[in-house]
Amino acid sequence: MQNSIKVACVQAAPVFLDLHATVDKTIALMRQAAAQGAKLIAFPETWIPGYPWFLWLDTPAAYMPLALRYHEHSLVLDSAEARRISDAARECGIHVVLGYSERANASLYIGQWLIDDQGQTIGVRRKLKATHVERTLFGESDGSSLRTFDTVLGTLGALCCWEHLQPLSKYALYAQNEQIHVAAWPSFSLYRQATSALGPQVNIAASRVYAAEGQCFVIAPCALVSPEMHELLCDTEAKRQLLELGGGHARIFGPDGGDLATPLAEDEEGLLFATLEPMALIAAKVAADPAGHYSRPDVTRLMLNRSTNPCVVDFNVPLQPTVGLASDADLNPVTDLEV
Repeated sequence: MQNSIKVACVQAAPVFLDLHATVDKTIALMRQAAAQGAKLIAFPETWIPGYPWFLWLDTPAAYMPLALRYHEHSLVLDSAEARRISDAARECGIHVVLGYSERANASLYIGQWLIDDQGQTIGVRRKLKATHVERTLFGESDGSSLRTFDTVLGTLGALCCWEHLQPLSKYALYAQNEQIHVAAWPSFSLYRQATSALGPQVNIAASRVYAAEGQCFVIAPCALVSPEMHELLCDTEAKRQLLELGGGHARIFGPDGGDLATPLAEDEEGLLFATLEPMALIAAKVAADPAGHYSRPDVTRLMLNRSTNPCVVDFNVPLQPTVGLASDADLNPVTDLEV
């Protein structure tokens, strides 16, 4: 990261279960951010076509019609709707980290798509393991989704929601010199009266700790539950108590864990802006670098397999030998297992 950059963080509700309309809103927010000088905009988890709250509110049989509709309105990479977004990134001259439900053949994945200011794909990732009832709708990824990406803005990384409670996954990104991290969240609206684990206090803290722990900038976009979504999903008083309106708690944190932008009200749509200064990274790393001078690889190390794990292996293609295995004398904090 060589230069200071202005970034934008989304706090808004998608047009729930409407792919085309949410792409329209995505592009409008990109244009708004670019017009105010932002070089990067970050969107919430499953921004397209919205987070599937119905998974937490009813039985699989009861929510099947909504699940089918969710499949229909999930985003296919390299589709016409996806190209609208990448074309808009080029036209606006802005980098994008987009949270979306990815439809690949008949499967869905919780995805994050990184696009540069020329409309080119920097990288794509999928949530390593869907959380709890999300597993009834989404598949899981592999170690190829625990990577950072070198860009003209700096080294970018991203995780979704409770991936920020996975210590080893976090460390994998810290160790790859992550400088700007996008922590995508859906909304802190669910079961708030029942458990603090799903509420804003705990999960905002997870983003803040990520910044201080990894000494990186954290952009934490967060969606809202809109009145329209609430009306569609909550047809009983019990459901209305389980899923509340609003829940938007977007934040931008510096490498010391401090706020870089004034939060919006939790029911307010808008963009948070902040300017990221490279010297803040250096100041934080001088104090503590968890994968560098502050590590003890002779005591604890992470074993990381960043290879893809396809369902089908073509026997016409020879398997690659294992590379990067560290000896006992090679005390790096991360040992790569690339197959």
